[in-house]
Amino acid sequence: MATEIHPAAIIEPGAELDEGVHVGAYAYIGAHVRIASGTHVMHHATVDGATTLGHDNEVHPYAYVGGKTHDKKYTGGIQRLEVGNGNTFREFTTVHCATSEDLVTRLGDHNLILAYSHIAHECQVGNHLVMSSHAALGGHVIVGDHVNIAWGSGLHQFVRIGDHAMVGASSKTVQDVPPFCICDGNPATVRTINKIGLERAGYSSDEIALARRIYKLFYKDGLNRSQAIEQLQSSEDAVHPMARTFLDFAQSSERGLA
Repeated sequence: MATEIHPAAIIEPGAELDEGVHVGAYAYIGAHVRIASGTHVMHHATVDGATTLGHDNEVHPYAYVGGKTHDKKYTGGIQRLEVGNGNTFREFTTVHCATSEDLVTRLGDHNLILAYSHIAHECQVGNHLVMSSHAALGGHVIVGDHVNIAWGSGLHQFVRIGDHAMVGASSKTVQDVPPFCICDGNPATVRTINKIGLERAGYSSDEIALARRIYKLFYKDGLNRSQAIEQLQSSEDAVHPMARTFLDFAQSSERGLA
C-alpha cells in the first residue's frame, strides 16, 4: 500500500509516517508525530504533540488529536499521547496529550469517538469504547473495555468506568461506575446491569444472572460498600471471574461507587 500525501497537507520535518499512511488536503502533522501504516488523516484534520498513532486509525475532518493539555500545571516540554490500532476519531473530536513528559494519555484499540467529543490529559482508555457525540472525559479518567458513553455525558476528573459499563445520555458522572452496570442521571447513579451490552458481548444467561445478583447486593439490599464487599467475598459467587472483576473494582475505588 502506497503512502498518499495531498500536496496541500503540511507535514513538519521530523514526523515519521509509515508506508500506507494517507494524509488529506490541508491536514497538519506535527514534528514529533509517528503514524503507522493504514492510518488515514483526512482533510483539515490535525495530529500534533508527541503522538503515536498505530495501524488503521481514522482521523476525520477537523478532528484534533494530540492537542496541548488544558491543565494549568503545564510548564512546557513535549507532551505525549499513545493511540493503538483501529480507532476512529470523528469530526471535531479532541484528544489531549499529557501534562508533562513523564506522563501519557493513552487509548487502546478499536475505540469509536464520535463528533465533538473530548478526551482530556492523562486519560487511560481501554478497547472498544463507543463514545457518543458531545461527551467529555475530564483529566485522569480511566475507562475499561467495551464501555458505552452516551450523548452529552460529562465524566469528572479521576472517575473510573469499569468493563462493559454504560453511562447514559446527558449524565454527570462524579463517582466510579462499576463493571457490567448502567449509570444514568445528574448526578449519575447506577440503575441496573448492562444486560444488552453483556448479551452482545457473548455473556451467558447464567453470567448475566450473576451480574444481577451482584448489582442487587450492592444497590438493593441496604448494605454499605464494605458490607457488600464482605458478603460477596464470602459467597459461592466469589470465585467467578466476573465477581472478582467487580470486587477488585469496588475495593480499589477512591471516589466511591456511583
